[in-house]
Amino acid sequence: MTGFDFQLDLPADERRRLAAAWLLFGVAALLLSGLFVILIILARTPGLSALFPVEDFFRLALVAHVDLSVLVWFAAVAAMFFVLAARPGDRLVHGSALALAAAGVLLIVAAPFRPGEAVMSNYVPVLDNGAFLGGLALFGGGIVLLAARTLVRPAPLAAELTPAGALRFGVLTSAVALVLAAAALAWSWHALPAGVHGLPRFEELFWGGGHIAQVAWTQLMLVTWLWLAGAARIRVPVTPRLVIVLLLLGLLPAVLSLWGYVAHAAGDPGQRQFFTRVMLIGGGLAAGPIALALIAGWGRSAAASDAATRGLRATLGFSIVLFGLGGLLGYLIEASNTIIPAHYHGCIVAVTLAFLGLALWLLPRFGAGPVSPQLLVAMPWVYGCGQILHVIGLAVAGGQGVQRKTAGAAQGLEGVLQIGGMMVTGLGGLIAVIGGILFLVAVAGALRRRVRSAEV
Repeated sequence: MTGFDFQLDLPADERRRLAAAWLLFGVAALLLSGLFVILIILARTPGLSALFPVEDFFRLALVAHVDLSVLVWFAAVAAMFFVLAARPGDRLVHGSALALAAAGVLLIVAAPFRPGEAVMSNYVPVLDNGAFLGGLALFGGGIVLLAARTLVRPAPLAAELTPAGALRFGVLTSAVALVLAAAALAWSWHALPAGVHGLPRFEELFWGGGHIAQVAWTQLMLVTWLWLAGAARIRVPVTPRLVIVLLLLGLLPAVLSLWGYVAHAAGDPGQRQFFTRVMLIGGGLAAGPIALALIAGWGRSAAASDAATRGLRATLGFSIVLFGLGGLLGYLIEASNTIIPAHYHGCIVAVTLAFLGLALWLLPRFGAGPVSPQLLVAMPWVYGCGQILHVIGLAVAGGQGVQRKTAGAAQGLEGVLQIGGMMVTGLGGLIAVIGGILFLVAVAGALRRRVRSAEV
């Protein structure tokens, strides 16, 4: 077996335009999250904090930044995939989904400027005010509507299973996981005990659904890995049929997680432990074999001969390393220290980097101008190296007892490893931010070149 070329078909009908709209929606969310970083810096600058309309604007803006850069970005890319994996038509559904999502993001962006408590709950930090919660509901409703539509009207499978068909199947498993996550959220809401407020309320609300949503993002990351490999001229020594089997295994934790609601009452510590164990055991069922197959195919491939191929391969390599590093750190968690954020940060940024690289490759195919070859290569190297340093720094500091969700003097840093670990964390984070800026510069350049070519 020489290997298979895994690439998702880009339809020539209105689905390509809709997919491009969702991708740019996600890029806009990243840009907004970057603007909130600037506001966060200003809010902590002496003499300027009084200019903001609400107290504790720093924490309020931080919540909006996190949700825009992770939840909204991931979900927008998922929506792009859902469009590509479904049949054409149903303009009303597509328009409604996009309108709901856009209205939701506008409310999320406005929410930090209104009074409310910043609740740093796991998976989905929130602002406990009507604007933010309403925006979150509208945005989630739009994405779930599109996921459900994709499951009801998937693109037809060919008589002979193809690599593209296997990737579309992977997208469908992600849609299933997101619908299950929405069902879990509704179940948690219904079972939430009266009188529970603040952090305990949102922890209980998002814990199960948040775990299941991670399955959706991971499934799409695996689809993206395979697509990046195909675009980078890497033939993968795995049949489409085996890829489907592996993706079914990857979906298994989402399905099994529902048992946590049947077997345990709301608020039962056993329920939280059940979700954690399912994800710990099942999180690598598909990712591990697919990563090994990609590495094997890469080893047999000819050397990259152009910047685009080098950039795609760098994106793929760093994403695999980060996901593997984050997954391994999950097995080292024993206490509430910074190994926990090292674990989930490694996994999350692996998904982010895969999506960033795919976005740069797709932009010219969605009608934008060419992406700078230098930025195609530089972005994954800068972002990937920065995030690896960030994760390693958190892991080293956590291994020496540094507690999570603390900052400044509250960390109580002592000794070379604690101080050094957090310094490496900060340095890596700064380098990764530069990588994120390179991505936005690359996108802006591609869009500007499209405008210029249209004028000519």
